[in-house]
Amino acid sequence: MKKHIYIFSPSSAVRDKASFRRGLARLRALGHEVEVDEAALRSHMRFAGDDDTRLAAIHRAAASGADVALISRGGYGLTRLLPAIQYKAVARSVARGTRFVGLSDFTAFQNALLARTGAVSWAGPALGEDFGVDGTPDDIMEACFDDLLGGQGEGTGWQLPRNSPPLPGSRDGVWQARDAVLWGGNLAIMASLVGTPWLPAVKKGVLFLEDVNEHPFRIERMLTQLLHAGVLGAQKAIVLGQFTNYKLVPHDRGYKLATVVDWLRTRIKVPVLQNLPFGHVATKVVLPVGAKISLAVEGRDAFLLWGHQH
Repeated sequence: MKKHIYIFSPSSAVRDKASFRRGLARLRALGHEVEVDEAALRSHMRFAGDDDTRLAAIHRAAASGADVALISRGGYGLTRLLPAIQYKAVARSVARGTRFVGLSDFTAFQNALLARTGAVSWAGPALGEDFGVDGTPDDIMEACFDDLLGGQGEGTGWQLPRNSPPLPGSRDGVWQARDAVLWGGNLAIMASLVGTPWLPAVKKGVLFLEDVNEHPFRIERMLTQLLHAGVLGAQKAIVLGQFTNYKLVPHDRGYKLATVVDWLRTRIKVPVLQNLPFGHVATKVVLPVGAKISLAVEGRDAFLLWGHQH
């Protein structure tokens, strides 16, 4: 199953060259044709080249004809570029079969693309963080990426935490939403898009969120922004992925991430699901941002299905 994968750097500069090289080697060892953008290893301050350089890289990725355009890493920088991206050109490349894949800062690009064109992109791995790990890449991550390449992926499933409260509107432990747009990504980026033209006006969708390096009070503050902007209450469900790499302090006095989730559930009538295997973690699924999906819960088992998206 040889595929053409185009590697580009639209956000932060690649500092870990070893993981970059390991990622390339692993994808090539799997039999893929891996093309590296000419500016993938550029550096300008904290960015992978200046704004014009990174913008041109996005447009080269769109013109590459690749099966997948995969980011080298996240970081920061895409929100600077949003007004200048040629969204119609990107949407045309998606229509021709290129799947744009990434996470973290890439959330800005994905949601702006959805807002401007309705085109679907994919929340998934990055080259260095996932394929370039010092060790063996996660089996589930690789399997989900392979399913995307082969057009076999039809959905994902996971288990909700023990003692999860009954979902609003559920009957006998069963709840479902059909024909809902899946959207979202990194919480900090989503909050930063509120009030801009780049936040999709999705109603009755399924919003998924994750973040890294954010204390629970910061997570709550960003959720509050989405709440007060009317975003959270307008969805069919909120699906929380992984929130990692933060440290609680004595001042918290028992305040923790579970406190935030419990609080959120008192503020909206929308089901709030946890434990989605996505975020800045090794085990991550691949999710179609902007696609119509079905979401079902039976007891602790949750299922996200999008089999018609290939």
